[in-house]
Amino acid sequence: MVIIITGASHSGKTILAQKILERCKFPYLSIDHLKMGLIRSKNTNLTPYDDDALTPYLWNIVREIIKTVIENNQNLIVEGCYIPADWKQDFEQRYLTEIRFCCLCLSPKYIRTHFSDIIRHASDIELRLDDSECTADWLEKENSRYAVFCKKNNLPLITIETNYIEEINALISILTSGDVNAVKSELKKRLGAQK
Repeated sequence: MVIIITGASHSGKTILAQKILERCKFPYLSIDHLKMGLIRSKNTNLTPYDDDALTPYLWNIVREIIKTVIENNQNLIVEGCYIPADWKQDFEQRYLTEIRFCCLCLSPKYIRTHFSDIIRHASDIELRLDDSECTADWLEKENSRYAVFCKKNNLPLITIETNYIEEINALISILTSGDVNAVKSELKKRLGAQK
């Protein structure tokens, strides 16, 4: 099984990946780590700020890693923001049945009422060297952008509304369920409830 986690900055993608690793012992691949490895090793002339060019460049690699993991009957969590809207078209059905996908966002209300918590937990898994751009307004814009991205492309959007820990733990149970139909059904219910 491959679990793809994408979403806005500070939404908890890395924390979710870490919690699934701890609960299920699935390793995870940070697309940001792959990006920086390729940039720092000079395997690309792209910079960390070339988001539009980085998405297809990184996806070409990540897509083939996902296929290899599935072909080898392994498990992997892929976490990061460089996932194209049409990612499904790159996989035959035999791969898609083994992939769980979610986009994680924070609601505007959650951001406003929990902004200090978001900042306090921003470096729980990885140290953020410069987080000066992170304001409540910026987070709302980023999360709104991902919400629109998911709705426009009919992708599962999980919006944290009130209790981060409870909602993340419920999401972990959904994503790691062995029943593919139950996962799809639950994600569709959550997606439908947020329209």
